[in-house]
Amino acid sequence: MSSSHKNLSDFSHIQVASATDYKFGIVVSQWNSEVTGALLQGAYDKLIAQGAEDKNIEIIHVPGSYELISGSDILLRDSSFDAIISLGCVIQGETKHFDFICDAVAHGLSNVAIKYNKPVIFGVLTTDNLQQALDRSGGKHGNKGEEAAITAIQMAEISKKY
Repeated sequence: MSSSHKNLSDFSHIQVASATDYKFGIVVSQWNSEVTGALLQGAYDKLIAQGAEDKNIEIIHVPGSYELISGSDILLRDSSFDAIISLGCVIQGETKHFDFICDAVAHGLSNVAIKYNKPVIFGVLTTDNLQQALDRSGGKHGNKGEEAAITAIQMAEISKKY
């Protein structure tokens, strides 16, 4: 089924572990705040719904998606975090800036995950336009922030087991 007809945040087909025993960091970009604010709310609400305590969720705001890399690195200097959720939104423009930023953020976040051997979740929307971003941040395609939270819980659980 194409994503144009599907809520991408439907997790009814999987069993998600409780988030009660985990500490999460959320790093969120201030750029495109209408979108990133909705992603943050979705991630936070999903973590709470899965049993995470507010005191075990640390949220920091960074200027843009590129800074998600440094923000994630800064949080992981505290080894008590079980997973980091990075939330941002990069919308295609008329220049190659979009390609450079998306590539750098993806590589940078994966490098931070490797550096600390901790899950760093890529919750960055990379869309052609604002409407696509709105559709994926609480609109007709669900909320990528919720998806990132579920992924963080699943990865924290896997890390705990192995």
